[in-house]
Amino acid sequence: MQRDLRLDNVGRRYGLRGPWVLRAVNLAIAPGTLTRVEGANGTGKSTLLRLLAGIDAPTEGRITGRPRTAYVPERFPSALPFTAVGYLTHLGTVHGLSRASATRAAHACLERFGAAAYARTPMAQLSKGSSQKVAVAQALLAEPEFLVLDEAWTGLDEDARAELERAVAERTAVGASVVFVDHDPSRLAGVPDVICTVRDGGVNRRTEHPTSPAAGPRTVVVAQGPRGGALPAETAGLPLTTLEETTAGTYRITVPASHSDVLLRALLMSRPPWHVVAVGSEETP
Repeated sequence: MQRDLRLDNVGRRYGLRGPWVLRAVNLAIAPGTLTRVEGANGTGKSTLLRLLAGIDAPTEGRITGRPRTAYVPERFPSALPFTAVGYLTHLGTVHGLSRASATRAAHACLERFGAAAYARTPMAQLSKGSSQKVAVAQALLAEPEFLVLDEAWTGLDEDARAELERAVAERTAVGASVVFVDHDPSRLAGVPDVICTVRDGGVNRRTEHPTSPAAGPRTVVVAQGPRGGALPAETAGLPLTTLEETTAGTYRITVPASHSDVLLRALLMSRPPWHVVAVGSEETP
């Protein structure tokens, strides 16, 4: 069973006499949770994410329980001696896939984020947006148990941004944990389980109230299934806003729009499958 990732009295500074960026940070990231990190520019958000991802080591304190982790940095080093598909294939083999399986997974990831046309393009020749798609693809390639996203939506087009939100929903639905920073306050609004605010070298953690109405766009699904409100087990990790049995065996389910595809897939792939009657949009007042 996956453990919490824990930071115990963690501090980080750069250089022996440098100022402390973070200090006395105590934090636990539970499996299956979505955590948003907030804070003004320069407060240490990226430093916190690098510590969580294992890119940086703490200057003091310790970090335990880190699962298989993937990281999308704010600035991805695009000038690498690979094509896009070559880079992803190489990473796939590092993760233990055969070369053929790694190549298939690489092409699938590029296709998912709208970068298939650039599969054979050298990384150094990619635009910023295309390079960012490769950065996201490499993080999702091995289906990580812990995903760290530092401004990962920056530079992506609208379709790719929506796809990344769906990927976040998929990871948390299967029990992985995700931590993200994004400059857009509406990003995954109403979905995070935890908000961490970085201020004055410390991290303040607060749990979002599970019954508070989700902000941002929502999707309404009307579906038919067993009586009594028992949704498929695959939906257990989804942040459902409402679940109402309107008539015997017919349900009205409201979910944040970013998680609607995961809900629909769970309903349609359950055994026996549910029948989806209607799908619509609902905007939060």
